[in-house]
Amino acid sequence: MKNKNLIAFLLAGVALLVLPLLLQTFGNAWVRIADMALLYVLLALGLNIVVGYAGLLDLGYVAFFAIGAYSYGLLNSPHLTETFAFMAAAYPQGLHTPIWLVLILAAGMAGIFGVLLGAPTLRLRGDYLAIVTLGFGEIIRVFLNNLDNPYNITNGPKGIGQIDSLQFFGINIGKKLVIGGIEFASVSLYYYLFLALVLFSILISHRLERSRIGRAWMAIREDEIAAKAMGINTRNLKLTAFGMGATFGGVSGAMFASFQGFISPESFSLMESVMIVAMVVLGGVGHLPGVVLGAVLLSALPEVLRYVAGPLQTMTDGRLDASILRQLLIALAMVTVMLLRPRGLWPSPEHGKSLSQTGQA
Repeated sequence: MKNKNLIAFLLAGVALLVLPLLLQTFGNAWVRIADMALLYVLLALGLNIVVGYAGLLDLGYVAFFAIGAYSYGLLNSPHLTETFAFMAAAYPQGLHTPIWLVLILAAGMAGIFGVLLGAPTLRLRGDYLAIVTLGFGEIIRVFLNNLDNPYNITNGPKGIGQIDSLQFFGINIGKKLVIGGIEFASVSLYYYLFLALVLFSILISHRLERSRIGRAWMAIREDEIAAKAMGINTRNLKLTAFGMGATFGGVSGAMFASFQGFISPESFSLMESVMIVAMVVLGGVGHLPGVVLGAVLLSALPEVLRYVAGPLQTMTDGRLDASILRQLLIALAMVTVMLLRPRGLWPSPEHGKSLSQTGQA
């Protein structure tokens, strides 16, 4: 059995490594879809810590994504040096902050804001917690949209452009690379970087799940009063969950900014938060393989359905808009899945174990 699992893991690893090279043959657009899917996996893994492990419904998670993106964008674009004279004097060659420093700052800033969000909501549960976190996400978006006056910090709705691509050891990931006669496009290089971050995040999430902190989170999720009675410090653990989940969002936001080269408040709307929550719920709350599956399906499905919505629009003589039809197909797919699999596509087996044991007793 162990040999079969090892062979399956090796085959999956080889497939993941070869995937961008195969997609390149059909065009870089398909590799971009894979890149964005990996970014959403990273976001879903972070939200799973808050929603899946600690049981705290967070509808404003996209705020941490925005904080990470703007942290990278401001520190690796000409916006600040063009806007403020003292910045131009301090950095005559332009502001090009090393990626390691930016990642630490993005994760740290998002983590601090995660704790600030969690502190006032410690006594809230369920719908009330969802409403407060939703409001927090909208507050961040509105701030980013209006911090262009009286001092132009975020450039408001115009967004920030000309953002530097990532550079590692002198290699610019924003440009194609040829190794041994094999050409790796920029989107393929980003794919391997995002894949490494996703694997590292899965490892962290798995270790957290098996740790004492992870078990305490799950105790709070199942019954907070009983967990408090057993001596668990629910306040600190809730703040830890908010902060830890937010750092994942900050890192993925920094990666998004470098990948896109342009960011604006429109990229961090409420719909993005809803989609990330849907990825966790659709895949299987608290179950890492399910969360990954849900994120991949929901992030790739809209792009794949572009090729379905077009012919359907033609069949209706253009009376239905392709984008609206695509959203309708996504909604129908989600409703169908949740009706057939109410616990998610790949739910945690722990519930099944407890049910079987109860039945035997």
